[in-house]
Amino acid sequence: MSHFVEVDPRVQELRPDFVVAVVLARGLCNGPSAEPSTALLRRAERIARESLNGAEPDALPHIAAWRDAYRAFGAKAQRTPCSAEALLKRVAAGDALPSVNRIVDLYNAVSVEFALPVGGEDLARYVGPPRLTIATGAEPFDTVRSGEPVVEYPTPGEVVWADDEGVTCRRWNWRQCVRTR
Repeated sequence: MSHFVEVDPRVQELRPDFVVAVVLARGLCNGPSAEPSTALLRRAERIARESLNGAEPDALPHIAAWRDAYRAFGAKAQRTPCSAEALLKRVAAGDALPSVNRIVDLYNAVSVEFALPVGGEDLARYVGPPRLTIATGAEPFDTVRSGEPVVEYPTPGEVVWADDEGVTCRRWNWRQCVRTR
């Protein structure tokens, strides 16, 4: 892929302290979760529980900053928490994080251990460059509801990741589309 990530200046105005970090990995061989990827999840859970020390995830500075960012574009952080907070809530409740596949296990482990939203996209499925932008509300977002494929549309003003075909991740880093996951 010859494109790189584009960040809409309006997002930078909304959160001038936001920094995008991208790791481009080629030739990865994904597959079902295995002992090494599951072990990384369990290790991250232990570290997160120690870090939380009984506190709620929103007490962590990283998570509080994401809640502020979500409020800045009108989202309700309690209803749609960033991906790191959602995972940390499960850990704080004593739940084991689900093993999804090797790559998702890896980035979920990093997210939980460092209280930092991390996601993964299959760039081969992108049409045009990945963009962090402000939604108009007309961009399609393909997802699954009750086991069935559906198309949703973001709220106008919502911060989204998108490409030329539509939204790839809603509410900055809340939920990923089917096409690029």
